[in-house]
Amino acid sequence: MRAVVTRVKSASVTIAGEVAGSIGKGFLVLLGVNVNDAEAQADKAADKICGLRVFEDDAGKMNVSPADAGAELLIVSQFTLYADVKSRRPGFTRAARPETAVPLYERVIAQCRERGFKVETGEFGADMLVESVNDGPVTILIDTDEL
Repeated sequence: MRAVVTRVKSASVTIAGEVAGSIGKGFLVLLGVNVNDAEAQADKAADKICGLRVFEDDAGKMNVSPADAGAELLIVSQFTLYADVKSRRPGFTRAARPETAVPLYERVIAQCRERGFKVETGEFGADMLVESVNDGPVTILIDTDEL
């Protein structure tokens, strides 16, 4: 599982002209599911997202967890994180099919909510417009195969 986690001042996702989800300070998370992923990878991803200490403390150091910073999460599915770009036209055979990806995407969302976070989402498979006001900018790539 891969997640691109961007610290934001605000973020939103719009589907067919309607705002589906929006947050203030927190993380915009673009989440991709691999064909070989299972619940263990979803749990690792949620744990890492919820524990990233990238908010600044009083000394200006990235040392504060999202929970302590009062962060919110906007989690958006992003199968293109598993694009194969060996040719000029990307292939997506490493991205999980919806029957696998949707339950794992929903598991990450549920795990984050269980930890007390306000979590907004996009809609799996929808054509979405994602807007964010990046903070820092701070962007972290999480790959559960590397944890």
